[in-house]
Amino acid sequence: MKLVIERLGHLGDAIAQGPDGPVFVAGMLPGEEVEGDLQGDKLLNPRIVTPSVDRIRPPCAHAKTCGGCLLQHASDAFVADWKLGVVQSALAGQGLTAHFLPIITSPPKSRRRATIAARRTKGGALMGFHARASDMLVSVPNCQLLHPDLIAAFPALEALVKLGGSRTGEVSLTVTRSLSGPDVMVQGGKELDSQTQLELARICEAQGIARLTWNGDTVALRTAPMQRFGRALVAPPPGAFLQATAEGEAALLKSVALAVGSARKITDLFAGVGTFALPLAERAEVHAVEGDAAMIAALDKGFRNAEGLKRVTSETRDLFRRPLEPDEFKGVEAVVIDPPRAGAEAQTVVLAKSGVPVIAAVSCNPVTFARDAKTLIRAGYSLDWVQVVDQFRWSSHVELVARFSLSR
Repeated sequence: MKLVIERLGHLGDAIAQGPDGPVFVAGMLPGEEVEGDLQGDKLLNPRIVTPSVDRIRPPCAHAKTCGGCLLQHASDAFVADWKLGVVQSALAGQGLTAHFLPIITSPPKSRRRATIAARRTKGGALMGFHARASDMLVSVPNCQLLHPDLIAAFPALEALVKLGGSRTGEVSLTVTRSLSGPDVMVQGGKELDSQTQLELARICEAQGIARLTWNGDTVALRTAPMQRFGRALVAPPPGAFLQATAEGEAALLKSVALAVGSARKITDLFAGVGTFALPLAERAEVHAVEGDAAMIAALDKGFRNAEGLKRVTSETRDLFRRPLEPDEFKGVEAVVIDPPRAGAEAQTVVLAKSGVPVIAAVSCNPVTFARDAKTLIRAGYSLDWVQVVDQFRWSSHVELVARFSLSR
């Protein structure tokens, strides 16, 4: 059957109109004529009859087998326009429009954090990413997404898997680039006895791993895995949220700083380990609120050890169950809010009543962002601009910063 691709869905799947409704076709682009075997709502074994002008040769040698990247076959310009369109469509679904600043995209080989799957084999270890919609592991020694420092850590990770992995199940290794070396968190490894733990610590020392966390327990700490946020150095707890690339973090921070302007008193909601709070404290007093006590402790320690910052106060609080109330924003000139993918519906409802002059909203989910934006606009806020940041290159993920100002 021949079909013409009409559009990409929000997860990056190409969609054509079939005889009985939408048909999903992996790896294709709008405008392409394809043929293949129709099975349900999928076109299997698709072949390109007429390619799109936006189709390019994937830059990564692993692109055909690895499921880590979905859009390497599309030009950068196409991906940028598509991601802008995803946000615009989400806003349009709520009856909203906005002024968009030019998209900022992280370069190749910039991902500083990744979760890698691995299993111990008879001869050593197999490590990489899964093929798309498959349990098959694909080795990615020449990955064009990961920072070179993460690639350089592969031999150390393989050594950990050989010692503590299983031949019957997978091990998940989350590795983060830090100023002190790789910060590694392992899930699914075998239960450790004292001898194995000692041998793992020796690997970390020999291979320069800063910290190793094994099934939730820190089993080796060669040195604290530090991250820099402005003038502050922070050692995040294992598994703490961190922006995917340094370039993406810088773009988000620049946009947040532009949004809050000259505000002298700022509240940072869902503050994490201080990505925004600590740099903003170079020019304003900041109250940081986060639901994870370990992240708040790391933020607070980073602030206390830094020089030249204005006052930073912190609070551990579940903003989903107990959002800040309007009277708690008294005297606050700007709010930064960076919730998880679910958005911050309850906090936004309260925030809309707070009278705070400016809100810098950071989001990794255009749909929940648009929902919360409508709440603010109904309360009298204006959506001044949106800055889309693509730090998940070649994926369907989209992040953004938006500025809201109280217009009445």
